[in-house]
Amino acid sequence: MRLNSSSKLASVYENHHHVTMDQFRPTPPNSTPLTPLTFLDRCATVYGDSPSVVYGGTTYTWQQTRQRCLRVASSINNLGITRQQVVSVIAPNIPAMYELYFAIPFAGAVINSINTRLDARTVSVILTHSESKLVFVDYQSASLVLDALSMFPVHRAET
Repeated sequence: MRLNSSSKLASVYENHHHVTMDQFRPTPPNSTPLTPLTFLDRCATVYGDSPSVVYGGTTYTWQQTRQRCLRVASSINNLGITRQQVVSVIAPNIPAMYELYFAIPFAGAVINSINTRLDARTVSVILTHSESKLVFVDYQSASLVLDALSMFPVHRAET
């Protein structure tokens, strides 16, 4: 669309081109933290008995998925994970990964999803840098993670 000096859009632009982001104050639509939890809560309420997961012979409804995620979140907290600690996940796109995507934030922790195609050195660096307190690993990635953990720096107890 070409703007000419007589168009309303050109007039609006000319009058507002000096607007900066500093002029926008935080409001719920632009400052609410992005979280998948409101999505899951809404789906469990609105679509409760509809399928949320269909994987092979496994099917879970939105209500079942929410309940499963809350149970996993409780287990994460029972392991001593506290708010804002990092929990890593190394798994393919399977129902367990899907549930952890919700369960970890439900527990108040931060999810660190690690690509299963990375090499052990890269996984080791990511786990070290993220300061992960807990790692969920799919059996297919177990040897990768064991190799990555073997590369962790050794900490000697002070005597």
